[in-house]
Amino acid sequence: MSLKRRKRVTKLDRSEKSYPKLTLDQALDYVLSGKRAEGVRDRTLKDYSNMFRYFTDWLLDNYEVEFVDELSPDVFRNYINYMKYDKRKYTGHKYIDADKQDVGLSDTTININLRCLRSLFNYLAHEDLIEVNPMEKVKLLRQDFDLTNCLTDDEVKSILKEPNLRDYVGFRDFVAINVLLDSGIRAQELISLRSGDIDFTTRFITIPGEVSKNRKPRLVPVSTHVIKLLLQLIDENRLHFKTDRIFLSSYGEPLGQNQFNKRLKYYADKAGVTGKKVTAHVYRHTWAKNMILNGCDPFTLQKIGGWADIRTMRRYIQMDTEEMRRSHDDVSPLNRYKRNR
Repeated sequence: MSLKRRKRVTKLDRSEKSYPKLTLDQALDYVLSGKRAEGVRDRTLKDYSNMFRYFTDWLLDNYEVEFVDELSPDVFRNYINYMKYDKRKYTGHKYIDADKQDVGLSDTTININLRCLRSLFNYLAHEDLIEVNPMEKVKLLRQDFDLTNCLTDDEVKSILKEPNLRDYVGFRDFVAINVLLDSGIRAQELISLRSGDIDFTTRFITIPGEVSKNRKPRLVPVSTHVIKLLLQLIDENRLHFKTDRIFLSSYGEPLGQNQFNKRLKYYADKAGVTGKKVTAHVYRHTWAKNMILNGCDPFTLQKIGGWADIRTMRRYIQMDTEEMRRSHDDVSPLNRYKRNR
């Protein structure tokens, strides 16, 4: 009979772990340098920096805080209340008079701020730079689904009538709107398109990984109509500019995302579309919802749209009561039973 060998128990060193005393600026520098080493995009790093600056500007006006370990969940909850009820929109903006703006940020904007701050402090906790994560128990604001974030068929038809097709900018915008409605690609993906990204034979657009939001390349199918419009715009560009970019300013410079969204709002205003913040993102919502209504299965839609998680995609395809009623009436099992009687 063999004896079980008894394991030796070694007493471990249980001395308390020490943490660095980080100032607010040092904490931000640690996060930005670490995230930059991980390959995080410059735009994301800029968002981290801006959101943290908004927070620390408010913090230093209301608290005597120098070090990160002096922060608590209550501080962040007070910051949420400030953003929701007291902060004036566009405070500190170079060109917008904040005194003429409304007070209180939207729940969506507040949650964007909180997600950036949470990511910052999660990184500090993960790297053992802070002992307690002050944002661990701070929750995002609950948001209702917005059923008005899509354009109706009549609104789309009205908008498509507005661009002046005899003008370069008007024709460019008309092509861009058609591409958005046909493919659902994001604004940055659209304005980054080059002629080499399009296979005119198979009618697929390649979204490179360096442009895609999740850094994964994907293929996006488009219609024959959109291919013809893109070819016309490319031919127009070749007559005047020496670049393979497709969407350009009238001077041949790359089109900016803010500039493009302003053009979309301009056409929506001319078409009489009210009560909606018309951006490229709204066109993406419109595309996704109509793809589902026209019979596209969710997994194909997820692959074309480039969503890593199908739960994210679900937010894009909210339907109003009229659409739910029509969809129900078309596919209700009772219809088959009634016909067979």
